[in-house]
Amino acid sequence: MLSFLKRHRELIVVAALLLYPFASFLTRAQVGRDPNLVDRAVLWLTAPLQKGLTWTFDGIGSAWNGYVALRGVQAENRALREENRRLRADASERAEVREENQRLKRMLAYTESMPGQQIPARVLGVNPVATLLSLRIDRGEEDGLRRGMPVVVPDGVVGVVQRVTGQYADVVLVTDPNSRLGVKVQRSRVRATASGRGDNRSLRLENALRTEDLQEGDQVVTSGTDGVFPPGLAVGRITSLHRKSYGMVQTAEIAPAVDMTKLEEVLVIRTSGLSGPNSIPQARRAAGQLP
Repeated sequence: MLSFLKRHRELIVVAALLLYPFASFLTRAQVGRDPNLVDRAVLWLTAPLQKGLTWTFDGIGSAWNGYVALRGVQAENRALREENRRLRADASERAEVREENQRLKRMLAYTESMPGQQIPARVLGVNPVATLLSLRIDRGEEDGLRRGMPVVVPDGVVGVVQRVTGQYADVVLVTDPNSRLGVKVQRSRVRATASGRGDNRSLRLENALRTEDLQEGDQVVTSGTDGVFPPGLAVGRITSLHRKSYGMVQTAEIAPAVDMTKLEEVLVIRTSGLSGPNSIPQARRAAGQLP
């Protein structure tokens, strides 16, 4: 029997396919007639085939619908990811604009309180070499810059213009090892010199007599005696003292008031007409250094 089915399986399948519509016609043509023996035999033979075909077509339909749905979900996911990326970029851009507006507002308040003229400039590049710590700014001779002009921000001193071209200028930072500026301790009024250490993180206070009153935490400001910076601009804060039991002088470490690694905009001060009894206190008050 099994060998007979194997030899004639194609014929049996064709016959079953032909019998299927005929059986359907018989079962549906005479409504209300009880199935006879032939009807029952046909139904018994074709029921497994019908069930298999139904399962196959339902499976194919479900698979196709699942494929279509998956393609739709993938497309939707791509669109959502792109929208999420765009929203993150917009949020980052808005945050950057807010930060820039705050910096510019603070700088504007600072310039309005300072007499004379200040030239705002953007930082274009940084020279990280320890032998010459400098910035390049987007202002030059065409904007009225000259060698030797002081450069500041509302937080304090930055450096001095060293080289000027038509549209650009290089600024040597006060943290450069070749930098020197006249300073004084705000509390005790002790005069000294601040020199750069070449690491953008500290200055050295020099030339203060060993008997002078210096303390850790003292605020150091420009004294105006170097002919470059006007008096009263923030330089930094004393973090440690080096006072020997002999000798005439003492030294100290100063943490700069300005983080030189995060500068984005600066002000170049025209050196004429900056001195005056109220100019620096007003500027420091606008910068938040005085109540």
